Amino acid sequence: MNKRSTFTGGIGFVMAAAGSAVGLGNLWRFPYLAAQYGGGIFLLVYIILLFTFGFAMLMTEIALGRKTKLSCISAYKKLCSKFAFLGYLA
Repeated sequence: MNKRSTFTGGIGFVMAAAGSAVGLGNLWRFPYLAAQYGGGIFLLVYIILLFTFGFAMLMTEIALGRKTKLSCISAYKKLCSKFAFLGYLA
Protein backbone atom coordinates (compact mmCIF):
# COMPACT_ATOMS: atom_id res chain seq x y z
CA MET A 1 0.00 0.00 0.00
CA ASN A 2 1.41 3.41 -0.99
CA LYS A 3 1.69 6.03 1.72
CA ARG A 4 0.25 9.34 0.58
CA SER A 5 1.82 12.59 1.64
CA THR A 6 -0.34 14.96 3.64
CA PHE A 7 -0.12 18.43 5.09
CA THR A 8 1.42 18.37 8.55
CA GLY A 9 -0.55 21.38 9.76
CA GLY A 10 -3.57 23.44 8.93
CA ILE A 11 -1.54 26.55 8.04
CA GLY A 12 0.22 24.72 5.20
CA PHE A 13 -3.10 23.76 3.64
CA VAL A 14 -4.49 27.28 4.01
CA MET A 15 -1.39 28.80 2.38
CA ALA A 16 -1.52 26.30 -0.50
CA ALA A 17 -5.22 26.95 -1.06
CA ALA A 18 -4.72 30.72 -0.95
CA GLY A 19 -1.81 30.52 -3.39
CA SER A 20 -3.90 28.44 -5.75
CA ALA A 21 -6.84 30.85 -5.56
CA VAL A 22 -4.63 33.89 -6.18
CA GLY A 23 -2.93 32.16 -9.11
CA LEU A 24 -6.23 31.16 -10.70
CA GLY A 25 -7.65 34.64 -10.17
CA ASN A 26 -4.73 36.20 -11.99
CA LEU A 27 -4.95 33.62 -14.76
CA TRP A 28 -8.60 34.45 -15.45
CA ARG A 29 -8.40 38.19 -14.80
CA PHE A 30 -5.37 39.13 -16.92
CA PRO A 31 -6.85 38.34 -20.38
CA TYR A 32 -10.08 40.13 -19.43
CA LEU A 33 -8.26 43.28 -18.33
CA ALA A 34 -5.88 43.21 -21.28
CA ALA A 35 -8.77 43.00 -23.74
CA GLN A 36 -10.72 45.68 -21.88
CA TYR A 37 -7.87 48.19 -22.04
CA GLY A 38 -6.77 47.55 -25.62
CA GLY A 39 -4.29 44.73 -25.09
CA GLY A 40 -6.29 42.09 -26.91
CA ILE A 41 -4.00 42.21 -29.93
CA PHE A 42 -1.04 41.55 -27.61
CA LEU A 43 -2.73 38.40 -26.35
CA LEU A 44 -3.51 37.28 -29.88
CA VAL A 45 0.09 37.77 -31.03
CA TYR A 46 1.38 36.10 -27.85
CA ILE A 47 -0.79 33.00 -28.39
CA ILE A 48 0.21 32.76 -32.06
CA LEU A 49 3.91 33.01 -31.17
CA LEU A 50 3.46 30.54 -28.33
CA PHE A 51 2.04 27.88 -30.64
CA THR A 52 4.50 28.48 -33.49
CA PHE A 53 7.92 29.36 -32.12
CA GLY A 54 7.35 28.02 -28.61
CA PHE A 55 6.18 24.61 -29.81
CA ALA A 56 9.01 24.34 -32.35
CA MET A 57 11.63 25.27 -29.73
CA LEU A 58 10.18 22.81 -27.23
CA MET A 59 10.26 19.95 -29.73
CA THR A 60 13.80 20.85 -30.78
CA GLU A 61 15.02 20.88 -27.20
CA ILE A 62 13.34 17.56 -26.40
CA ALA A 63 14.81 15.95 -29.52
CA LEU A 64 18.28 17.32 -28.78
CA GLY A 65 18.10 16.03 -25.20
CA ARG A 66 16.99 12.57 -26.26
CA LYS A 67 19.64 12.34 -28.97
CA THR A 68 22.59 13.46 -26.84
CA LYS A 69 21.38 12.17 -23.43
CA LEU A 70 23.11 15.19 -21.86
CA SER A 71 22.08 18.20 -19.85
CA CYS A 72 20.82 21.25 -21.69
CA ILE A 73 24.13 23.13 -21.60
CA SER A 74 26.21 20.09 -22.58
CA ALA A 75 23.81 19.16 -25.38
CA TYR A 76 24.08 22.56 -27.06
CA LYS A 77 27.84 22.54 -26.52
CA LYS A 78 28.04 19.12 -28.22
CA LEU A 79 25.93 20.39 -31.11
CA CYS A 80 28.31 23.30 -31.71
CA SER A 81 30.56 25.11 -29.25
CA LYS A 82 29.22 28.47 -30.51
CA PHE A 83 25.73 27.50 -29.31
CA ALA A 84 26.68 26.72 -25.71
CA PHE A 85 25.14 30.03 -24.58
CA LEU A 86 21.74 28.74 -25.70
CA GLY A 87 21.96 26.04 -23.06
CA TYR A 88 22.40 28.69 -20.39
CA LEU A 89 19.45 30.66 -21.77
CA ALA A 90 17.23 27.59 -21.84
